[in-house]
Amino acid sequence: MKTKGSWRLIRIFRVLLRHGLDEFVFKLRKLRPYRPLLFLFPGFWFRDRSSDRGQRLREALEELGPIFVKFGQALSTRPDLIPTDIAVELTRLQDQVPPFSGQAARDVVEQSLGAPISEHFASFDIQPLASASVAQVHGATLKDGTEVVVKILRPGIESIIDQDIELLYQLANLADRYWPESRRLRPREVVEEYDKTIHDELDMTREGANASQLRNNFLDSEMIYVPEVFWDHSTQDVLVIERIYGIPIRDIEAIKAAGVDLRKLAHHGVEIFFTQAFRDGFFHADMHPGNIFVSPTGQYRAVDFGIMGSLADSDKRYLAENLLAFFNRDYRAVAVAHLRAGWVPPTTRVDEFEAAVRTVCEPIFARPISEISFGQLVLRLFQVARRFDMPVQPQLVLLQKTLLNIEGLGRQLYPQLDLWETAKPYLEQWMKDQIGPKALMKTLRRELPSVLPLIPELPGLVHELLRRQRDGQDLLSSEQLDRTSELEEKLAKRTQQKNMLALGVLFLMAAIANTTAMEIYDFGVMGTAVTAALTGAGIISVMAGIFSSKT
Repeated sequence: MKTKGSWRLIRIFRVLLRHGLDEFVFKLRKLRPYRPLLFLFPGFWFRDRSSDRGQRLREALEELGPIFVKFGQALSTRPDLIPTDIAVELTRLQDQVPPFSGQAARDVVEQSLGAPISEHFASFDIQPLASASVAQVHGATLKDGTEVVVKILRPGIESIIDQDIELLYQLANLADRYWPESRRLRPREVVEEYDKTIHDELDMTREGANASQLRNNFLDSEMIYVPEVFWDHSTQDVLVIERIYGIPIRDIEAIKAAGVDLRKLAHHGVEIFFTQAFRDGFFHADMHPGNIFVSPTGQYRAVDFGIMGSLADSDKRYLAENLLAFFNRDYRAVAVAHLRAGWVPPTTRVDEFEAAVRTVCEPIFARPISEISFGQLVLRLFQVARRFDMPVQPQLVLLQKTLLNIEGLGRQLYPQLDLWETAKPYLEQWMKDQIGPKALMKTLRRELPSVLPLIPELPGLVHELLRRQRDGQDLLSSEQLDRTSELEEKLAKRTQQKNMLALGVLFLMAAIANTTAMEIYDFGVMGTAVTAALTGAGIISVMAGIFSSKT
């Protein structure tokens, strides 16, 4: 195994050398003394440097094989880590490998399902519809006549991936040792992230679950259709999903010929994206043209659900606040939003961050708004924030890449597309929904089940709290409170104060909500008792929070 890995490393070096990529390696000061050794390699004298560095890197990765191609594709989504010209070129990487035999495909299906293929399918096409590095797709028909596609894991792919991933870890360790930028860019973490992503793709049930959730999110939508997963015929190695037909999104002339309104189609694409991101917090993150089709009625049809992104509420708020502030050219609000969210260190000076954002964004706003790229704007924001030590947020980088794809597709369909026309009202409405009465009631409904069980314990907790306040003791036990520094003590007290105040406000809001409900429904004495208990608990918690600031 080690010998095989050593030969593989040598082959990698030879391929890089042949494509003139030694410049990347020997820019490292610690390795420059070894540069004369290159004269001993015949490939050094036949290097091809006629094309730019991005193209040479792309061609080298394609020659090294599908796992390196997919790694390059993953890197293309990280322009925060690599130069822009290389990131753009890596987006052109093609994950195309020769198909494995139809008989091998049948064998995998039968072994995985534990039954002859005829027990599950009325017909199964031996010739594949498509072939990629991880899986291959075949057409088939279920017993009831439903047309499906069968996605089959490539035989032996897991061991191949494990070998090449091990080599990538070795290369990352070398980079950690010799590359000055490794501390900031963390190459080992990049490989670890890719390792997780590629192994996730080996589980067909994961992709099926992604498709199933996205389908449920848009079940009654007229804008997009997501095919159905047939779980009775799917396993970890085989995914059976409804076959869909449509016009490839690239074929704009055919879409026009079908009578589809291109302007409406482009705006629907933007609306679908923002609905996924802000309503659902779950989005298709591989929206390149090969994965999107259009029906004759103008409905999008998506395929390939291996790569999905998720956004927490904090991510959504970060994006909404910053995009709205950007387009209002309120750069101070951008800086404040970063500090409030904790994305940059609390020691960051607001005026410095504001100036950095203004310097980057003002040239962008010199152009007509229809020419402004949302994706590039978000990328510039990440680049500025990285200079102020904002950690890389993979889910936001994935969203930025998806946004670039949506923009590109939309402007191919309708060059005058103004994303802000669609996005601004959507973002403004989302922000209103987060701070209005509906949002308050939603928060109460979500939090009350976890708070109500604490009510019976309140008398004892309040007594202990007041006793500690009277005796001047810390509200946290000595085992919980780390007194290693005065700063940590102050931080613990401040956190505790905020928590007590927040809990008190929550109790008071619950009391108000309960009173409102009593006006509609007759809860009698029990309702009054609950309101009194919530009000009392709220007042005590708020007072405790106020008093704690004085200790």
